[in-house]
Amino acid sequence: MISLTVTALVFGVVFLAELPDKTALAGLVLGTRYRASYVFAGVAAAFLLHVVLAVAAGSVLTLLPQQIVQAVTGVLFLGGAAVLLLKKDDDEEEVRKPADQSFWKVSGAGFMLILVAEFGDLTQIMTANLAARYDDPLSVGLGAVLALWAVAGLGIVGGKALMKRVPLRLITKIAALLMLGLGVWSLGEAIIG
Repeated sequence: MISLTVTALVFGVVFLAELPDKTALAGLVLGTRYRASYVFAGVAAAFLLHVVLAVAAGSVLTLLPQQIVQAVTGVLFLGGAAVLLLKKDDDEEEVRKPADQSFWKVSGAGFMLILVAEFGDLTQIMTANLAARYDDPLSVGLGAVLALWAVAGLGIVGGKALMKRVPLRLITKIAALLMLGLGVWSLGEAIIG
C-alpha cells in the first residue's frame, strides 16, 4: 500500500533539493536545443534508474537496528543541509550537441548526462535516507521519481522562466531547512529511541 503522506513528503523534499541542481540547468540546455519529449524520455529513464538504486540501498539500511538507522539518517540529513547551505553557485555546464537528432540519439544523450551527473548526488543519497527512515520503498520511490521528473519537466520546458521568478538561493535555503528539520527529528528519535 502506498502512503500518500510519505509520498508527498518525499516529493517536497526531493523536489526542492533538486530544483537548484546543475542537472535542472542541463535539462534546460538540452530542452532548448532538441525536441522536449525526446530529452524528457532519456532524463526520466535515468532518474528512474537512480531512484531504484537509492531505494534499494535505503531498504538494505532497514535491516540494521532502528536506532542506528535513525542516527545515521539524521547525520546524513544534517550533512545534506550543510552541503546545500554551503554550496556555491555553479556556472551552467556546456552540453555537447549530438550530430543526429533522432529520438535514440537525443534521449540517449539526456540519459547519459543525468546518469553520470546524478550518480551519488545529494538527492540520490536523500532518497536512500528516506527509504531507510520510512521503510516504505514504494511510497518513497514514487515521491522521489515524481519529484525528479517534475524538476526535469520544469527544467526542460520552463526552467528559465521559473528561475527568473523564484530566486535560486531561496529554493536552496528552503530545501536545506527541510533537510535540517528531518535530520534533527531523526536524531531525536534515535536518542529517545
